[in-house]
Amino acid sequence: MATKWTISGVAADPLRLAEFWAAALGYILEPGYDNDEHGASIVDPDDLGPAIGFLHVPEPKTAKNRLHLDIRVAGRGPRDAASADRMRTKAAALVDLGAVQIREDFYGPELGHIVMQDPEGNEFCVG
Repeated sequence: MATKWTISGVAADPLRLAEFWAAALGYILEPGYDNDEHGASIVDPDDLGPAIGFLHVPEPKTAKNRLHLDIRVAGRGPRDAASADRMRTKAAALVDLGAVQIREDFYGPELGHIVMQDPEGNEFCVG
């Protein structure tokens, strides 16, 4: 049996990041941990994926993050026009939530993934 786990990060505004990632992933704010001045947490409403915590720190991000989440909407197997449409649609929705699109990376002629930043500048990919 697999062990339940949580991934945690730091943020200047933990609630803002928690709200962004909850919307991006279809998660919800963790009940009982959504009014904490020291952090915020989100959980999968179906209890399948890991919880994600955001702890408050006063200092800004100064370097590339060493670990990031990827949002997988392209599907398994080779990339095609339909997978590119799904990636671009998700990326546009994330921009509406406060993300910034950095670039599109290609695997040969097909779109491989889209590099983005969350509202605090943390890199992630939509693939």
